Amino acid sequence: MISLDNQPPHQVVIVGGGFGGLYAAKALAKASVNVTLIDKRNFHLFQPLLYQVATGALSPADISSPLRSVLSKSKNTKVLLGEVNDIDPEAQKVILGDEVVPYDTLIVATGAKHSYFGKDDWEEFAPGLKTVEDALLMRRRIFTAFEAAEKEIDPEVRRAWLTFVIVGGGPTGVELAGAIAELAYHTLKEDFRNIDTREAQVLLLEGMDRILPPFAPELSVEAEASLTRMGVTVQTKALVTNIEDDVVTIKQNDGVREIAAKTVLWAAGVKASAMGKVLTERTFAECDRAGRVIVEPDLSIKGYSNIFVVGDLANFSYQNGKPLPGVAPVAKQQGEYVASLIQQKLQGKTLSPFHYIDRGSLAMIGQNLAVVDLGFIKLTGFLAWLFWLLIHIYFLIEFDNKLVVMIQWGWNYFTRNRGARLITGKEMLQEIEVEDNNGYYKSLKKKQAVNV
Repeated sequence: MISLDNQPPHQVVIVGGGFGGLYAAKALAKASVNVTLIDKRNFHLFQPLLYQVATGALSPADISSPLRSVLSKSKNTKVLLGEVNDIDPEAQKVILGDEVVPYDTLIVATGAKHSYFGKDDWEEFAPGLKTVEDALLMRRRIFTAFEAAEKEIDPEVRRAWLTFVIVGGGPTGVELAGAIAELAYHTLKEDFRNIDTREAQVLLLEGMDRILPPFAPELSVEAEASLTRMGVTVQTKALVTNIEDDVVTIKQNDGVREIAAKTVLWAAGVKASAMGKVLTERTFAECDRAGRVIVEPDLSIKGYSNIFVVGDLANFSYQNGKPLPGVAPVAKQQGEYVASLIQQKLQGKTLSPFHYIDRGSLAMIGQNLAVVDLGFIKLTGFLAWLFWLLIHIYFLIEFDNKLVVMIQWGWNYFTRNRGARLITGKEMLQEIEVEDNNGYYKSLKKKQAVNV
Protein backbone atom coordinates (compact mmCIF):
# COMPACT_ATOMS: atom_id res chain seq x y z
CA MET A 1 0.00 0.00 0.00
CA ILE A 2 1.01 3.62 -0.44
CA SER A 3 2.70 5.06 2.62
CA LEU A 4 0.88 8.00 4.19
CA ASP A 5 4.10 9.52 5.52
CA ASN A 6 4.22 12.71 3.43
CA GLN A 7 4.17 10.74 0.17
CA PRO A 8 1.74 12.16 -2.39
CA PRO A 9 -0.78 9.75 -3.93
CA HIS A 10 0.21 7.93 -7.07
CA GLN A 11 -0.94 9.97 -10.09
CA VAL A 12 -2.67 7.99 -12.84
CA VAL A 13 -3.48 9.86 -16.04
CA ILE A 14 -5.86 8.25 -18.54
CA VAL A 15 -6.10 9.67 -22.04
CA GLY A 16 -9.38 8.73 -23.70
CA GLY A 17 -12.86 8.16 -22.29
CA GLY A 18 -13.88 5.22 -24.47
CA PHE A 19 -14.35 1.69 -23.18
CA GLY A 20 -10.70 1.15 -22.25
CA GLY A 21 -10.18 4.46 -20.50
CA LEU A 22 -13.54 4.61 -18.76
CA TYR A 23 -13.40 1.07 -17.40
CA ALA A 24 -9.86 1.67 -16.16
CA ALA A 25 -11.06 4.78 -14.31
CA LYS A 26 -14.05 2.94 -12.84
CA ALA A 27 -11.83 0.09 -11.67
CA LEU A 28 -9.55 2.57 -9.90
CA ALA A 29 -12.43 4.31 -8.12
CA LYS A 30 -11.54 2.91 -4.70
CA ALA A 31 -7.80 2.62 -5.16
CA SER A 32 -5.28 4.70 -3.21
CA VAL A 33 -4.41 6.76 -6.25
CA ASN A 34 -5.43 10.01 -7.88
CA VAL A 35 -6.91 9.61 -11.36
CA THR A 36 -7.16 12.23 -14.10
CA LEU A 37 -9.21 11.28 -17.14
CA ILE A 38 -8.65 13.48 -20.19
CA ASP A 39 -10.85 13.42 -23.27
CA LYS A 40 -11.60 15.91 -26.05
CA ARG A 41 -15.30 15.02 -25.60
CA ASN A 42 -17.22 15.38 -22.37
CA PHE A 43 -19.07 12.12 -22.92
CA HIS A 44 -18.54 8.40 -23.34
CA LEU A 45 -20.01 7.12 -26.60
CA PHE A 46 -21.38 3.60 -26.97
CA GLN A 47 -19.99 3.05 -30.46
CA PRO A 48 -21.60 -0.36 -31.16
CA LEU A 49 -24.96 1.40 -31.53
CA LEU A 50 -23.79 4.31 -33.69
CA TYR A 51 -25.27 2.67 -36.77
CA GLN A 52 -28.72 2.98 -35.16
CA VAL A 53 -28.19 6.73 -34.84
CA ALA A 54 -27.12 6.80 -38.49
CA THR A 55 -30.35 5.07 -39.54
CA GLY A 56 -32.77 6.99 -37.31
CA ALA A 57 -33.57 4.33 -34.71
CA LEU A 58 -31.88 6.15 -31.81
CA SER A 59 -30.76 9.67 -30.96
CA PRO A 60 -27.14 10.48 -30.03
CA ALA A 61 -28.04 11.14 -26.40
CA ASP A 62 -29.51 7.64 -26.11
CA ILE A 63 -26.06 6.09 -26.47
CA SER A 64 -23.92 8.76 -24.79
CA SER A 65 -23.12 9.34 -21.13
CA PRO A 66 -21.45 12.47 -19.65
CA LEU A 67 -18.08 11.41 -18.25
CA ARG A 68 -18.43 13.62 -15.19
CA SER A 69 -21.78 12.03 -14.39
CA VAL A 70 -20.47 8.48 -14.81
CA LEU A 71 -17.49 9.19 -12.53
CA SER A 72 -19.19 11.57 -10.10
CA LYS A 73 -18.99 9.08 -7.22
CA SER A 74 -15.32 8.34 -7.83
CA LYS A 75 -13.94 10.94 -5.44
CA ASN A 76 -10.34 10.21 -6.40
CA THR A 77 -11.04 10.98 -10.06
CA LYS A 78 -11.22 14.25 -11.95
CA VAL A 79 -12.16 14.80 -15.58
CA LEU A 80 -10.43 17.27 -17.88
CA LEU A 81 -11.89 18.38 -21.21
CA GLY A 82 -9.03 18.72 -23.66
CA GLU A 83 -6.97 17.06 -26.36
CA VAL A 84 -3.56 15.62 -25.55
CA ASN A 85 -1.22 16.49 -28.40
CA ASP A 86 2.12 15.38 -26.93
CA ILE A 87 3.78 13.52 -24.07
CA ASP A 88 7.14 13.78 -22.34
CA PRO A 89 7.94 10.27 -21.11
CA GLU A 90 11.17 11.31 -19.41
CA ALA A 91 9.56 14.12 -17.40
CA GLN A 92 6.38 12.01 -17.08
CA LYS A 93 4.01 14.67 -18.36
CA VAL A 94 1.20 14.86 -20.89
CA ILE A 95 0.70 18.09 -22.79
CA LEU A 96 -2.64 19.69 -23.65
CA GLY A 97 -1.76 22.82 -25.57
CA ASP A 98 -0.34 25.18 -22.95
CA GLU A 99 -1.33 22.90 -20.07
CA VAL A 100 0.87 20.17 -18.60
CA VAL A 101 -0.41 17.28 -16.49
CA PRO A 102 2.14 15.15 -14.58
CA TYR A 103 1.71 11.41 -14.17
CA ASP A 104 3.26 8.45 -12.41
CA THR A 105 1.37 6.02 -14.60
CA LEU A 106 -0.06 6.81 -18.02
CA ILE A 107 -2.84 4.88 -19.76
CA VAL A 108 -3.46 5.78 -23.41
CA ALA A 109 -6.82 4.67 -24.79
CA THR A 110 -7.58 6.99 -27.70
CA GLY A 111 -9.00 4.36 -30.02
CA ALA A 112 -9.01 4.34 -33.80
CA LYS A 113 -10.39 6.23 -36.80
CA HIS A 114 -11.31 5.39 -40.37
CA SER A 115 -8.76 4.00 -42.78
CA TYR A 116 -9.20 4.43 -46.52
CA PHE A 117 -6.05 2.45 -47.28
CA GLY A 118 -4.21 5.43 -48.69
CA LYS A 119 -7.22 6.85 -50.55
CA ASP A 120 -8.11 9.57 -48.05
CA ASP A 121 -9.86 11.62 -50.74
CA TRP A 122 -12.63 8.98 -50.68
CA GLU A 123 -13.75 10.22 -47.26
CA GLU A 124 -15.62 13.12 -48.86
CA PHE A 125 -17.76 10.69 -50.83
CA ALA A 126 -17.94 7.76 -48.38
CA PRO A 127 -18.07 8.77 -44.69
CA GLY A 128 -17.15 6.26 -42.00
CA LEU A 129 -18.77 5.67 -38.63
CA LYS A 130 -16.73 6.37 -35.49
CA THR A 131 -18.17 9.54 -33.92
CA VAL A 132 -21.52 11.19 -33.29
CA GLU A 133 -20.76 13.61 -36.11
CA ASP A 134 -20.14 10.68 -38.46
CA ALA A 135 -23.49 9.16 -37.52
CA LEU A 136 -25.35 12.44 -38.04
CA LEU A 137 -23.66 12.91 -41.42
CA MET A 138 -24.68 9.40 -42.45
CA ARG A 139 -28.22 9.98 -41.22
CA ARG A 140 -28.42 13.22 -43.17
CA ARG A 141 -27.20 11.60 -46.38
CA ILE A 142 -29.45 8.55 -46.08
CA PHE A 143 -32.67 10.48 -45.52
CA THR A 144 -31.73 13.28 -47.89
CA ALA A 145 -31.37 10.64 -50.61
CA PHE A 146 -35.02 9.62 -50.26
CA GLU A 147 -36.13 13.26 -50.24
CA ALA A 148 -34.10 13.97 -53.38
CA ALA A 149 -35.51 10.91 -55.14
CA GLU A 150 -39.04 12.11 -54.35
CA LYS A 151 -38.40 15.31 -56.34
CA GLU A 152 -36.33 13.81 -59.16
CA ILE A 153 -38.06 13.18 -62.49
CA ASP A 154 -35.11 11.71 -64.37
CA PRO A 155 -35.39 7.90 -63.84
CA GLU A 156 -31.64 7.36 -64.06
CA VAL A 157 -30.81 10.04 -61.52
CA ARG A 158 -33.63 8.86 -59.27
CA ARG A 159 -32.19 5.34 -59.40
CA ALA A 160 -28.82 6.71 -58.29
CA TRP A 161 -30.46 8.50 -55.36
CA LEU A 162 -32.13 5.23 -54.36
CA THR A 163 -28.90 3.22 -54.54
CA PHE A 164 -27.03 2.76 -51.26
CA VAL A 165 -23.56 1.22 -51.30
CA ILE A 166 -21.92 0.03 -48.08
CA VAL A 167 -18.23 -0.77 -48.40
CA GLY A 168 -17.09 -3.42 -45.93
CA GLY A 169 -18.82 -6.61 -44.83
CA GLY A 170 -17.81 -6.67 -41.18
CA PRO A 171 -20.34 -6.24 -38.35
CA THR A 172 -20.76 -2.48 -38.96
CA GLY A 173 -21.33 -2.94 -42.67
CA VAL A 174 -23.78 -5.80 -42.16
CA GLU A 175 -25.72 -3.84 -39.56
CA LEU A 176 -25.86 -0.71 -41.73
CA ALA A 177 -27.02 -2.68 -44.76
CA GLY A 178 -29.76 -4.44 -42.81
CA ALA A 179 -30.96 -1.21 -41.19
CA ILE A 180 -31.13 0.68 -44.50
CA ALA A 181 -33.02 -2.21 -46.10
CA GLU A 182 -35.57 -2.12 -43.28
CA LEU A 183 -35.94 1.64 -43.78
CA ALA A 184 -36.55 1.34 -47.51
CA TYR A 185 -38.72 -1.76 -47.55
CA HIS A 186 -40.75 -1.23 -44.37
CA THR A 187 -40.41 2.01 -42.41
CA LEU A 188 -40.66 4.49 -45.30
CA LYS A 189 -42.79 2.59 -47.78
CA GLU A 190 -45.98 4.63 -47.01
CA ASP A 191 -44.30 8.00 -46.50
CA PHE A 192 -43.65 9.15 -50.08
CA ARG A 193 -45.97 9.85 -53.01
CA ASN A 194 -43.77 10.02 -56.09
CA ILE A 195 -41.46 7.13 -55.35
CA ASP A 196 -41.77 3.59 -54.08
CA THR A 197 -38.96 3.28 -51.55
CA ARG A 198 -39.06 -0.49 -52.04
CA GLU A 199 -37.34 0.12 -55.38
CA ALA A 200 -34.20 1.13 -53.47
CA GLN A 201 -31.06 -0.94 -54.02
CA VAL A 202 -28.87 -1.70 -51.02
CA LEU A 203 -25.48 -3.13 -51.99
CA LEU A 204 -22.99 -4.54 -49.49
CA LEU A 205 -19.45 -4.89 -50.88
CA GLU A 206 -16.83 -7.11 -49.23
CA GLY A 207 -13.33 -7.70 -50.56
CA MET A 208 -12.93 -11.16 -49.01
CA ASP A 209 -14.78 -14.31 -50.01
CA ARG A 210 -17.46 -13.93 -47.32
CA ILE A 211 -19.01 -11.31 -45.10
CA LEU A 212 -18.32 -11.30 -41.35
CA PRO A 213 -14.84 -12.83 -41.80
CA PRO A 214 -14.14 -13.15 -38.03
CA PHE A 215 -17.24 -15.31 -37.55
CA ALA A 216 -17.61 -19.01 -38.18
CA PRO A 217 -18.18 -19.71 -41.92
CA GLU A 218 -21.67 -21.11 -41.36
CA LEU A 219 -22.72 -17.87 -39.63
CA SER A 220 -21.38 -15.84 -42.56
CA VAL A 221 -23.51 -17.95 -44.87
CA GLU A 222 -26.56 -17.47 -42.66
CA ALA A 223 -25.97 -13.70 -42.44
CA GLU A 224 -25.68 -13.39 -46.22
CA ALA A 225 -28.84 -15.43 -46.74
CA SER A 226 -30.74 -13.28 -44.23
CA LEU A 227 -29.57 -10.05 -45.88
CA THR A 228 -30.55 -11.39 -49.29
CA ARG A 229 -34.05 -12.20 -48.05
CA MET A 230 -34.29 -8.64 -46.73
CA GLY A 231 -33.47 -7.26 -50.19
CA VAL A 232 -29.75 -6.52 -49.77
CA THR A 233 -27.44 -7.42 -52.64
CA VAL A 234 -24.25 -8.89 -51.19
CA GLN A 235 -21.15 -8.80 -53.38
CA THR A 236 -18.06 -10.64 -52.11
CA LYS A 237 -14.56 -10.60 -53.63
CA ALA A 238 -15.46 -7.06 -54.67
CA LEU A 239 -12.54 -4.65 -54.35
CA VAL A 240 -13.34 -0.95 -54.51
CA THR A 241 -10.82 0.77 -56.77
CA ASN A 242 -12.32 4.27 -56.91
CA ILE A 243 -15.09 6.42 -55.43
CA GLU A 244 -15.75 9.67 -57.23
CA ASP A 245 -18.60 11.79 -58.62
CA ASP A 246 -21.38 9.52 -57.36
CA VAL A 247 -19.78 6.46 -58.96
CA VAL A 248 -18.21 3.48 -57.18
CA THR A 249 -15.76 1.46 -59.28
CA ILE A 250 -15.18 -2.14 -58.23
CA LYS A 251 -13.00 -4.95 -59.45
CA GLN A 252 -14.61 -8.36 -59.23
CA ASN A 253 -13.86 -11.68 -60.92
CA ASP A 254 -11.20 -10.09 -63.14
CA GLY A 255 -13.73 -7.56 -64.39
CA VAL A 256 -14.28 -3.88 -63.60
CA ARG A 257 -17.68 -2.25 -63.31
CA GLU A 258 -19.14 1.02 -62.12
CA ILE A 259 -22.10 1.56 -59.80
CA ALA A 260 -23.98 4.86 -59.89
CA ALA A 261 -24.84 5.68 -56.28
CA LYS A 262 -25.45 8.99 -54.54
CA THR A 263 -24.99 7.47 -51.07
CA VAL A 264 -21.82 5.53 -50.28
CA LEU A 265 -20.97 4.53 -46.70
CA TRP A 266 -17.60 3.28 -45.49
CA ALA A 267 -17.24 0.34 -43.08
CA ALA A 268 -14.09 -1.26 -44.46
CA GLY A 269 -11.13 -0.35 -42.31
CA VAL A 270 -9.70 1.49 -39.33
CA LYS A 271 -6.33 2.89 -38.32
CA ALA A 272 -4.91 4.04 -35.00
CA SER A 273 -5.58 7.51 -33.67
CA ALA A 274 -2.93 10.23 -33.90
CA MET A 275 -1.67 9.36 -30.41
CA GLY A 276 -0.12 6.23 -31.88
CA LYS A 277 2.31 8.35 -33.86
CA VAL A 278 3.07 10.52 -30.82
CA LEU A 279 3.88 7.44 -28.72
CA THR A 280 6.15 5.94 -31.35
CA GLU A 281 8.03 9.22 -31.75
CA ARG A 282 8.45 9.83 -28.04
CA THR A 283 9.10 6.29 -26.81
CA PHE A 284 10.46 4.68 -30.00
CA ALA A 285 7.77 2.03 -29.65
CA GLU A 286 7.08 -0.17 -32.65
CA CYS A 287 3.80 0.09 -34.47
CA ASP A 288 2.04 -2.01 -37.09
CA ARG A 289 0.79 -1.03 -40.56
CA ALA A 290 -2.44 0.33 -39.07
CA GLY A 291 -0.50 2.56 -36.66
CA ARG A 292 -1.31 0.50 -33.57
CA VAL A 293 1.35 0.44 -30.87
CA ILE A 294 2.90 -2.99 -30.31
CA VAL A 295 2.69 -3.56 -26.56
CA GLU A 296 4.30 -5.93 -24.08
CA PRO A 297 2.36 -8.86 -22.54
CA ASP A 298 1.26 -6.56 -19.68
CA LEU A 299 0.09 -3.88 -22.20
CA SER A 300 2.99 -1.56 -21.39
CA ILE A 301 5.34 -0.02 -23.95
CA LYS A 302 8.76 -1.64 -24.21
CA GLY A 303 11.21 0.33 -22.08
CA TYR A 304 8.45 2.25 -20.30
CA SER A 305 6.82 0.10 -17.66
CA ASN A 306 4.60 2.98 -16.51
CA ILE A 307 3.01 3.72 -19.91
CA PHE A 308 0.18 1.44 -21.02
CA VAL A 309 -1.79 1.32 -24.24
CA VAL A 310 -5.23 -0.31 -24.33
CA GLY A 311 -8.11 -0.78 -26.72
CA ASP A 312 -8.04 -0.15 -30.47
CA LEU A 313 -4.71 1.69 -30.22
CA ALA A 314 -2.89 -1.41 -28.94
CA ASN A 315 -1.51 -4.30 -30.96
CA PHE A 316 -1.59 -7.23 -28.54
CA SER A 317 -0.58 -10.40 -30.38
CA TYR A 318 0.45 -12.84 -27.63
CA GLN A 319 -2.50 -15.23 -27.63
CA ASN A 320 -2.80 -16.53 -31.17
CA GLY A 321 -0.18 -14.51 -33.05
CA LYS A 322 -2.76 -12.07 -34.36
CA PRO A 323 -3.78 -8.68 -32.91
CA LEU A 324 -6.91 -8.76 -30.80
CA PRO A 325 -9.94 -7.32 -32.60
CA GLY A 326 -10.92 -3.71 -32.10
CA VAL A 327 -14.13 -4.38 -30.19
CA ALA A 328 -15.55 -3.04 -26.93
CA PRO A 329 -14.98 -6.21 -24.81
CA VAL A 330 -11.25 -6.16 -25.59
CA ALA A 331 -10.91 -2.52 -24.55
CA LYS A 332 -13.00 -3.07 -21.42
CA GLN A 333 -10.97 -6.07 -20.24
CA GLN A 334 -7.68 -4.33 -20.98
CA GLY A 335 -8.71 -1.23 -19.07
CA GLU A 336 -9.71 -3.28 -16.05
CA TYR A 337 -6.51 -5.34 -16.26
CA VAL A 338 -4.24 -2.27 -16.23
CA ALA A 339 -6.18 -0.83 -13.28
CA SER A 340 -5.63 -4.06 -11.37
CA LEU A 341 -1.96 -4.17 -12.38
CA ILE A 342 -1.38 -0.64 -11.07
CA GLN A 343 -2.86 -1.54 -7.69
CA GLN A 344 -0.86 -4.76 -7.47
CA LYS A 345 2.41 -2.98 -8.30
CA LEU A 346 1.76 -0.35 -5.61
CA GLN A 347 1.48 -3.19 -3.12
CA GLY A 348 4.73 -4.75 -4.31
CA LYS A 349 2.93 -7.60 -6.03
CA THR A 350 2.94 -8.86 -9.60
CA LEU A 351 0.19 -9.80 -11.99
CA SER A 352 0.16 -12.39 -14.75
CA PRO A 353 0.27 -11.10 -18.33
CA PHE A 354 -3.00 -9.93 -19.84
CA HIS A 355 -5.19 -12.66 -21.27
CA TYR A 356 -8.30 -11.80 -23.23
CA ILE A 357 -11.36 -13.91 -22.52
CA ASP A 358 -13.32 -14.06 -25.75
CA ARG A 359 -16.95 -14.43 -24.84
CA GLY A 360 -18.11 -14.37 -28.44
CA SER A 361 -19.02 -12.23 -31.42
CA LEU A 362 -22.40 -10.99 -32.50
CA ALA A 363 -23.96 -8.92 -35.26
CA MET A 364 -27.46 -7.61 -35.84
CA ILE A 365 -28.93 -8.13 -39.32
CA GLY A 366 -32.50 -6.95 -38.94
CA GLN A 367 -35.65 -7.37 -36.91
CA ASN A 368 -35.64 -10.89 -35.44
CA LEU A 369 -32.40 -11.57 -37.30
CA ALA A 370 -28.88 -11.73 -35.90
CA VAL A 371 -25.91 -14.07 -35.67
CA VAL A 372 -24.09 -14.91 -32.44
CA ASP A 373 -20.90 -16.94 -32.09
CA LEU A 374 -20.16 -17.89 -28.48
CA GLY A 375 -17.64 -20.55 -29.38
CA PHE A 376 -19.41 -23.39 -27.60
CA ILE A 377 -22.72 -22.49 -29.26
CA LYS A 378 -23.80 -20.59 -32.34
CA LEU A 379 -27.14 -18.83 -32.59
CA THR A 380 -29.08 -17.40 -35.52
CA GLY A 381 -32.49 -15.85 -36.04
CA PHE A 382 -34.75 -14.73 -33.21
CA LEU A 383 -32.73 -16.18 -30.32
CA ALA A 384 -29.56 -14.53 -31.60
CA TRP A 385 -31.44 -11.25 -32.07
CA LEU A 386 -32.79 -11.38 -28.50
CA PHE A 387 -29.32 -12.17 -27.15
CA TRP A 388 -27.88 -9.23 -29.12
CA LEU A 389 -30.46 -6.89 -27.57
CA LEU A 390 -29.79 -8.05 -24.02
CA ILE A 391 -26.00 -7.81 -24.36
CA HIS A 392 -26.14 -4.28 -25.74
CA ILE A 393 -28.56 -3.13 -23.06
CA TYR A 394 -26.27 -4.63 -20.43
CA PHE A 395 -23.18 -2.81 -21.67
CA LEU A 396 -24.81 0.62 -21.89
CA ILE A 397 -23.24 2.71 -19.14
CA GLU A 398 -26.09 4.52 -17.37
CA PHE A 399 -29.49 3.27 -16.26
CA ASP A 400 -31.41 6.03 -18.04
CA ASN A 401 -29.73 5.05 -21.33
CA LYS A 402 -30.72 1.42 -20.77
CA LEU A 403 -34.32 2.42 -20.07
CA VAL A 404 -34.67 4.83 -23.01
CA VAL A 405 -33.12 2.41 -25.48
CA MET A 406 -35.36 -0.45 -24.31
CA ILE A 407 -38.45 1.73 -24.76
CA GLN A 408 -37.29 2.91 -28.20
CA TRP A 409 -36.55 -0.62 -29.34
CA GLY A 410 -39.89 -1.85 -28.05
CA TRP A 411 -41.74 0.89 -29.93
CA ASN A 412 -39.70 0.30 -33.10
CA TYR A 413 -40.37 -3.43 -32.91
CA PHE A 414 -44.15 -3.12 -32.89
CA THR A 415 -44.49 -0.11 -35.21
CA ARG A 416 -41.47 -0.56 -37.55
CA ASN A 417 -41.04 3.17 -37.03
CA ARG A 418 -37.77 5.02 -36.45
CA GLY A 419 -38.50 8.23 -34.59
CA ALA A 420 -35.11 9.93 -34.97
CA ARG A 421 -35.34 10.42 -38.75
CA LEU A 422 -34.16 14.01 -38.62
CA ILE A 423 -32.20 15.71 -41.38
CA THR A 424 -29.95 18.15 -39.53
CA GLY A 425 -26.77 20.09 -40.20
CA LYS A 426 -25.62 22.46 -42.90
CA GLU A 427 -25.55 20.10 -45.85
CA MET A 428 -28.63 20.87 -47.88
CA LEU A 429 -30.20 20.15 -51.20
CA GLN A 430 -29.94 22.75 -53.91
CA GLU A 431 -32.52 22.75 -56.66
CA ILE A 432 -31.11 23.37 -60.11
CA GLU A 433 -33.83 25.29 -61.93
CA VAL A 434 -33.58 23.64 -65.33
CA GLU A 435 -37.08 22.89 -66.57
CA ASP A 436 -38.20 20.38 -69.13
CA ASN A 437 -41.05 20.91 -71.55
CA ASN A 438 -43.61 20.28 -68.84
CA GLY A 439 -42.12 22.84 -66.50
CA TYR A 440 -40.62 20.34 -64.03
CA TYR A 441 -37.20 20.47 -62.48
CA LYS A 442 -34.75 18.22 -64.29
CA SER A 443 -32.29 17.51 -61.53
CA LEU A 444 -31.39 17.91 -57.90
CA LYS A 445 -27.83 18.23 -56.58
CA LYS A 446 -26.23 18.20 -53.17
CA LYS A 447 -24.13 21.08 -52.00
CA GLN A 448 -20.62 20.23 -50.92
CA ALA A 449 -20.58 18.49 -47.53
CA VAL A 450 -19.55 20.55 -44.56
CA ASN A 451 -18.88 19.57 -41.00
CA VAL A 452 -21.61 19.54 -38.38
